[in-house]
Amino acid sequence: MPDSLKQYRLVRLLFCLMATGVILPACKTSYQPSSLQYEQFRITEKAPQDTNLQAMIRPYADSVNRIMNQVIGNVATDLEKKQPEGSLGNLMADAVFAEASRVFSKQVDVAFINYGGIRVAQIPAGPLTLNQVFEMMPFDNLLVVQQLPGSVLQEFLDNIAARGGWPISGGQFVIRNKKATDVLIGGQPLDLNRTYTVVNSDYVANGGDDAAMLRSFPQENRGFLVRDALIHYFKGLTAKGEAITATTSNRVRHAN
Repeated sequence: MPDSLKQYRLVRLLFCLMATGVILPACKTSYQPSSLQYEQFRITEKAPQDTNLQAMIRPYADSVNRIMNQVIGNVATDLEKKQPEGSLGNLMADAVFAEASRVFSKQVDVAFINYGGIRVAQIPAGPLTLNQVFEMMPFDNLLVVQQLPGSVLQEFLDNIAARGGWPISGGQFVIRNKKATDVLIGGQPLDLNRTYTVVNSDYVANGGDDAAMLRSFPQENRGFLVRDALIHYFKGLTAKGEAITATTSNRVRHAN
């Protein structure tokens, strides 16, 4: 990435951190602008570097980099984002499945990661840094649990099938004519009359990505970010001396 674009992204990150009190929690003075003027500048690779700005942000940049460059695990093999199923998505879905069981202190039946929420195409084998997890899942979406009738879960799965497939943990299905068929939850056929404990992000549970069928169902929310679930899961594997790895296993596939 060009230095000017890196500088722009870093300035924006630092501004957000300062605005939320992460870097400057003790600043209490409040100021009100007396006037406001603005001009739009397009940031491209041709934009010149501002050495004064670089010098000003360097102490904060060094502080942020020390945190974001922390290694939290080791990835055994390249992990890829793919549809209808990919190793990276499987890893993330397994992580939120396990973490939801821990955070909510209950057995969950199935967990999902919306495909569009995964913002990297690949995580290469080797050390995994905190920064890579933020790139993988940059959104501050919350981990939530809903109790869904099997009929609604089928409708939700049909929506996922129509969108080409999402990462899933605790279940599997076949995409046939843009519908979810041969659905198994916990190894058993989906029961339309049963209630299932389903894990999603609050974005999806609130109807994002055409999941309007979920909106009317209450959400259990402990204020735990999906990204934090991933971080805790990866650190847990590392603490046990295990590498971070995942494979594909026909959780979601197209009919032959």
